[in-house]
Amino acid sequence: MQETSEEAVFDVQDLSVFYGEFRAVRNVTLAVSKKNITALIGPSGCGKTTVLRCFNRMNDLVDTARIEGNILYHGVDLYEARIDPVEVRRRVGMVFQKPNPFPKSIYDNVSFGPKIAGFKGSMDDLVEEALTKAALWDEVKNRLKESGMSLSGGQQQRLCIARAIAVQPDVILMDEPCSALDPIATGRIEDLMQDLKNDYTIIIVTHNMQQAARVSDMTAFFTAEVNEDQDRRTGVLIEFDQTERMFTNPSDERTENYVTGRFG
Repeated sequence: MQETSEEAVFDVQDLSVFYGEFRAVRNVTLAVSKKNITALIGPSGCGKTTVLRCFNRMNDLVDTARIEGNILYHGVDLYEARIDPVEVRRRVGMVFQKPNPFPKSIYDNVSFGPKIAGFKGSMDDLVEEALTKAALWDEVKNRLKESGMSLSGGQQQRLCIARAIAVQPDVILMDEPCSALDPIATGRIEDLMQDLKNDYTIIIVTHNMQQAARVSDMTAFFTAEVNEDQDRRTGVLIEFDQTERMFTNPSDERTENYVTGRFG
């Protein structure tokens, strides 16, 4: 059962995203539930990452980007003029496709954000708590002064998750967080997501349908409309529902064709 707008962390209403005159995504409407994992799936070029970046106003960093429609965050218009995008990004953290630890120590990677935010408590305790939540503490507790770049790919991605957790966000966005990782590291991240959803709302973009089926509660399937004249692709949301239903009994034939591998 999908939450009502009042209960949703994000309520997206008729969202379109433009880069200049080009409409990259059109007419997306969905609600993201609290402490759930919502997966965005679909073929390349269908606008999944573009939509994901709207949730923490990362698209603001692109000069030509603008949105139409509304994204409400706990009932507040995320794109109101009075809203500070920096505060949005503190509350809505992001983990990127490729692990990107800072060229600093493991400790400094985690403490960097809280220091900038003016955290006044025990930094040692905060670092330990974030690394513990990211299932990394036991592996690095005796190496905190070593560079974050010295860790394996999977450990680096968990360090980036710890870094996101350290500023105490409400939501964690994950853009293909396992695409650069081996199957064992991918399994660790998937297990971690299940633990994290006890405390955080998670939205994940993934090309891996099996991953979406394993980890998410709700799934949104996007596809791309191709304009042959301009060689442009516009993303469109086809269906949004409980993950189990999306993968066993979707309501749209295009969804069924994609999840069964006949298309995409």
